[in-house]
Amino acid sequence: MEIIIDFVAVRRIASQEYRQAGAEIAALGPVAAYRNSQRRHDQRLAAAPDATSLACQPGCAWCCYFSVDLRPAEVFHILDFIESHWAPQARERLRAEIETNSAVLATLDEVERMRRNVKCPFLSEGRCGIYAARPQTCRNYHATDAAGCRKSFEEPDNLDIDPEFAPLVYQAGGAHVDAFSKALHDAGYDIMAFELNTVLAAAMGDAEARRRFEARQPAFPQLSGTEVPFEFLDEAD
Repeated sequence: MEIIIDFVAVRRIASQEYRQAGAEIAALGPVAAYRNSQRRHDQRLAAAPDATSLACQPGCAWCCYFSVDLRPAEVFHILDFIESHWAPQARERLRAEIETNSAVLATLDEVERMRRNVKCPFLSEGRCGIYAARPQTCRNYHATDAAGCRKSFEEPDNLDIDPEFAPLVYQAGGAHVDAFSKALHDAGYDIMAFELNTVLAAAMGDAEARRRFEARQPAFPQLSGTEVPFEFLDEAD
């Protein structure tokens, strides 16, 4: 699907978020700043002119079996949310599912991972158990026709399926995420991306990971991460 970039909106969102995120990272630290940034992220998605065209509804969970990557700030925000909102027994069940998923995914390369449906460990009875703290990737996945998401779920080997999405919602979310990540990067923090199950298992088993991150060191040096390109930042120049 080809889209026409709204350069004015992209530049405005990216510049505003970069400035505000940078100030909050310096004043509050990276995880608290990320928490605030998520609220702005939701507001910008909802304000996009084509936001009403989205097909996403409660209980629609086809995309909750697709591959998701997390950056360290997201990892620690999610773990804080679980600690605050989940009962100990539920947290233990979550840990077990994450470890099971990680063992399966550890045998796959990147392409194989994209072709393998794996239920998100936070999905329960068709609902996201961390919806308020869900990752940036999930926030930015917005289809205008759920049939395309279902087709991707039913045909995981078919990487040519291109679900229809709302271009202005996509641009608003992408510009926001790029700007916050660039502000983190420029403040010296790790913004490498890691597969969700793998990095959560590592974080749950490594009490020093958060200390390393907040000390501006690689949070998960034992994992192979991905440097995600800034898709929209050039549009903000």
